[in-house]
Amino acid sequence: MRWGVPVAAIAVVGAAISAGPVIAAVQGEPSLPDRTAEQLLAEAARTARDHAPPAMSGTVVETASLGLPALPLPQGASSSPLSLLSGSHTVKVWYGGEGRLRLALPGQMSETDVISDGKGTAWLWESAGNTATRLTVPGDAAAGPDPTPAPTAVTPRDFAAQALKAAEENTAVRVENGEHVAGRAAYQLVLTPKDPASLVDKVTLALDGETYVPLRVRVFAKGAAEPAFEVGFTQVSFSAPAPENFAFTPPAGATVKQQTFGGTDGPGDRAADVAGAALRILGSGWGTVAEVPLSAVSLKADGDGPAKGGDPSRLLESVLKSATPVSGPWGGGKVVKTKLLSVLVTDDGRLFAGAVTPEALVKAAGRR
Repeated sequence: MRWGVPVAAIAVVGAAISAGPVIAAVQGEPSLPDRTAEQLLAEAARTARDHAPPAMSGTVVETASLGLPALPLPQGASSSPLSLLSGSHTVKVWYGGEGRLRLALPGQMSETDVISDGKGTAWLWESAGNTATRLTVPGDAAAGPDPTPAPTAVTPRDFAAQALKAAEENTAVRVENGEHVAGRAAYQLVLTPKDPASLVDKVTLALDGETYVPLRVRVFAKGAAEPAFEVGFTQVSFSAPAPENFAFTPPAGATVKQQTFGGTDGPGDRAADVAGAALRILGSGWGTVAEVPLSAVSLKADGDGPAKGGDPSRLLESVLKSATPVSGPWGGGKVVKTKLLSVLVTDDGRLFAGAVTPEALVKAAGRR
């Protein structure tokens, strides 16, 4: 099971922040010392550099309203990354430092857990199927800096890292004080794209006023008062979780499986490799467009049928049902626009996607 949110959900968050001398006016009733955007980012970066992430626990709620058509999710879709593209989802998080991590995704009548003890052993527990999967890494892969497979892009910290990973001059940045998230006083960075082709109106990042841990990320589409995408803590504690949270023993009668990461690639891994090798990035910052051959996207994630993430070809077919025909000097195709993402499929077998207007994709298709 893959715990990363698909590119369609996070591409709009992976935007850049101004690195120039942007001085932000602090607004609202200040409950924390005043900070400019430069000062806040410098302090947050210094804290991240000099200190390991603090031990913590809490409840994270992810909500998406991207304007996507109904997606063909397979059975068990509640644990599929595609399910995160619509509706609201809750994840409970425990982090004890030194690789100790537990994530719990509760369902209506079940729960899925990922548990890492920080000693090279991790488990995936799926109560619906009474199945426990021990996750291991081969010796050569385990010798790397992070031998335990860990979920990515789950907490606000992960999404904030995407939003702050690059420095560009096409973003206006300001700070709002007086924000409270999960009962914690927080600074809120507001990132506003200057690129007129971007579908993103603004991204807000709420940073804990004491630890600078990201508490909430919101992405707003142009013309919308409510966020199209949000992930944030509704409850958080920076006390160290009890050690038993990171221990797991399969219950009696459970089916126990073994899965090795970094071993022989399966069809899904080969599909990802093909798509990654053929990926072409056009533009930069908020105007970034990804191009990939349609043949790579159409590869199934499972040789015997759709994986839990769903069949990419069926997903694409579902999305394109609402597409509009377009054309240019490069030929013809179909384009579909949601609140935060546009997708263009050309007749000659190319797929373009980005958090930009359809016109920007049509222009990108003409680049060779």
